[in-house]
Amino acid sequence: MPEHEFSPLESLQLIRSMIDKTKEVMYDKSAYFLLWGWGTFVASLAQFILKVVYNYPYHYRVWILVFVYYFISRIMSRRQKKTQQTETYVRESVKFLWIGISISFFVSYSIFSKIGWQYCYPIYMLLYGLGGFVTGKYLKFKPLIYGGLISSLLGGVSVWFDFDYQMLFACGALLASYIIPGHMLRSEFQKSKKQMPSIN
Repeated sequence: MPEHEFSPLESLQLIRSMIDKTKEVMYDKSAYFLLWGWGTFVASLAQFILKVVYNYPYHYRVWILVFVYYFISRIMSRRQKKTQQTETYVRESVKFLWIGISISFFVSYSIFSKIGWQYCYPIYMLLYGLGGFVTGKYLKFKPLIYGGLISSLLGGVSVWFDFDYQMLFACGALLASYIIPGHMLRSEFQKSKKQMPSIN
């Protein structure tokens, strides 16, 4: 039996369908952007308040919250895997991008522990920006692209300020690269669900 040859129009429709499915999955995973965005925003702001306002010597202990966020994200991931369909190229690429960024965060922790924490926030902002920018490019989602660029820009500017105020720059970077795009992704996902035709 001869194989079916796709016409140019059918090929475009197939590619478009694959992109739409990938976008739908990523929109659904906006919860990760919101979890880590709000979580690290709260930790950064709390560290600033404890250090600058209250002069608390152990202000850095707020980052223990990262372990809580990690376990929550693992639970979310396991639940989503139960309903996850076949991996697409874009979805798999985005997944490995964020695995690489996560490894970079953990490695940078060891580096800063050795050389000092003075410029940790600018580097973190660059990583936030990289993840948002590349993910946005894959999905053709402009809020993530612009948010990633803003985060990187804030990281570059923040080196001219004291460590205390770099924390506030990080809050702004998280709003731009994670929180605002995350809420917009969630909104797009909810809209796409409402627009889906019902199958009778």
